[in-house]
Amino acid sequence: MASPIFSPKPAVVIVGAGAFGLSTAYHLLERGYTDVTVLDRAGHLPAVDAASTDINKVVRSCYGDPIYTRLARQAIEEWRDDMWQNCYHECGVLNLSDAYTEQSIINDLENGAKVERLDSPASIRAQFPDIHIVGLSLLQGYFNHDGGWAEAERAVGLLMEHVKKRGVKVLPGKAVQELVKTERGQTKGVRCADDTEYKANVVVLALGSWTASAFPSLNLTGQVQSVAMIQLTPEEAEEYRKTPVIVDFRTGFYIFPPTHRNVVKFAIHAAGHTYTVPGSTTSTPRTIVSDPDSGLWIPRSILKELRVQLRGVYPALAEKPFSGTRLCWYTDSPDGDWVIGRYPGDSGLVLATSGSGHAFKVYSTSIFLCFLHHTVMTGCVSTFRFVEQCP
Repeated sequence: MASPIFSPKPAVVIVGAGAFGLSTAYHLLERGYTDVTVLDRAGHLPAVDAASTDINKVVRSCYGDPIYTRLARQAIEEWRDDMWQNCYHECGVLNLSDAYTEQSIINDLENGAKVERLDSPASIRAQFPDIHIVGLSLLQGYFNHDGGWAEAERAVGLLMEHVKKRGVKVLPGKAVQELVKTERGQTKGVRCADDTEYKANVVVLALGSWTASAFPSLNLTGQVQSVAMIQLTPEEAEEYRKTPVIVDFRTGFYIFPPTHRNVVKFAIHAAGHTYTVPGSTTSTPRTIVSDPDSGLWIPRSILKELRVQLRGVYPALAEKPFSGTRLCWYTDSPDGDWVIGRYPGDSGLVLATSGSGHAFKVYSTSIFLCFLHHTVMTGCVSTFRFVEQCP
């Protein structure tokens, strides 16, 4: 009787040790991959200028698209796992709008979320008497008791140490300079600036906001969201400790409860600013690494708008000085969907990118396990949306 033929797992090199890269490494391990290497240009990890190196990120499931709702609901379950050492804080998410899509509420309810409709100004005031929203008479929305926020930088650090203990080689200070190709133009590895070369059956590029400038043909855009923080005293922080994450879909403004260090972070999620270097028309991140003196500065116009929006929710906080600002760079796709799949015409190259400002919440889930396994082994995934069609 002939012995069964087993197809070995391919060697995988992942470029980028942020949310996409480390999640990919972890879920490939879960599927039995043993030869996984993660390379990152930063000398210290997590990289200080990565979007995921942040004090917190929103974890929400309110989407008009049921696929995203299901993924987010799965993420919420997995954030509760002991593996994350209480990185996840389930304070609930208050979703506000003057005409919020009914489909988001339906999707949350169909996927088991604990949702409370707030379809009048009176119901919003009754649920959250300490929130003083300007123009409340025009608002409606709903409160999702499931959801909240995650300590982003700590979560990235935890997963990095986890995959390293399980055998993944995570190498800082490795700036990948070029892809190594076969005679037929297929990727077979990478070469770094220090002239070291790493061979692989598959190279996964998880470049975050640098993807747009590395692959301009993909029609992606590197955009920056402006973030601000306020430092509270312990006494002040206690007044806001039990507030939810607030997301106002009219303006894109969102704000978190205080962290354990009594810092309140807030931002506006909208079409962000871009930055081009001389001689290029593609937006490239300007960060504290490339511009140490001004890499954290945000535009003055945004500073003013952030204070206006903050005054509309927490008037007392709006009178306090900002303790810090940050430019948070994302890669946005034209339709806001993630880009996960093989690069056209290259069987050895996979892209895992374009978080479009809403991917971190699923960092904890097996989403990448399905996407990347099918992409690496069969190539059947061309964008994330088609994953449910895979065997």
